[in-house]
Amino acid sequence: MAQAELQRKTPESPEKYDVVGEEMERHRKRRKMRKREREEMVEDVEEKKEEEEKGVLRRDPLEVFGTDIMLKILSNLDARSVALSLLVSRGWHAVASSDRIWGAKLEELWLGKAHIPRLSQIRGLSKLAAYSLAVMDGKRTRIMKDDLCDHVWEFHFNKGAPEYWRNLDPYWKGTGPPMRRYFHPDGSQSADPGDKVWGGHECCYLTFTSIVGEDKIREHYVRINRWPRLSVSRKQDWSWELSNHLYSYSSIPDAYKEGGTGPLYGVM
Repeated sequence: MAQAELQRKTPESPEKYDVVGEEMERHRKRRKMRKREREEMVEDVEEKKEEEEKGVLRRDPLEVFGTDIMLKILSNLDARSVALSLLVSRGWHAVASSDRIWGAKLEELWLGKAHIPRLSQIRGLSKLAAYSLAVMDGKRTRIMKDDLCDHVWEFHFNKGAPEYWRNLDPYWKGTGPPMRRYFHPDGSQSADPGDKVWGGHECCYLTFTSIVGEDKIREHYVRINRWPRLSVSRKQDWSWELSNHLYSYSSIPDAYKEGGTGPLYGVM
């Protein structure tokens, strides 16, 4: 009996522990391998998704969205951004030069302007071309005979004029609407009937421009009779102002005029 009990207490052989240890090691390696495979699978999926997203991003938006949606997108951009998109490709140029876009841009450009350039309203002209010509003309500071004759001008004396003259001027006295002057294609000038300052005298005008170098304007002014020359300036609303130390002329807004005003050709 004592011998049997001793046999039960005898420790298990080392070979048995070795087998168990090897099995546990194999199990640990299998788990590690499966974990690595799952991680690699997730990485592959993410890489594939990223590649697909990059592929979409690399595609031309015009191909992705189509012409109609691109027209709506470009219509919400400012004119400069739309103009830059003209340079992307031929396809983009065809969409970005659409009258549907530039017609609205042109109306925005003209909003609040005193005068609308005649050359931007030529029949058959694309809206993009009309917009470009209108911007160029709006920057023009050289006044032409067409500008003088197309507009009605408000006239008033400046502070440097003699007091006797200013006392006749409703601008200073506040006794009525401003005096008006009219330039005519034959080189003459006139005023409204009953104008106290005008007095019915003969009046003629001319524009003078001297150019030097690469078409750079050195001097530019308007002269009426032999009176002091009038310097020319342009306001942000595209209206004109002629002035010297004695008197000033301001063009009256006439954006309503059908066909526009000013020269029919580009002027530097």
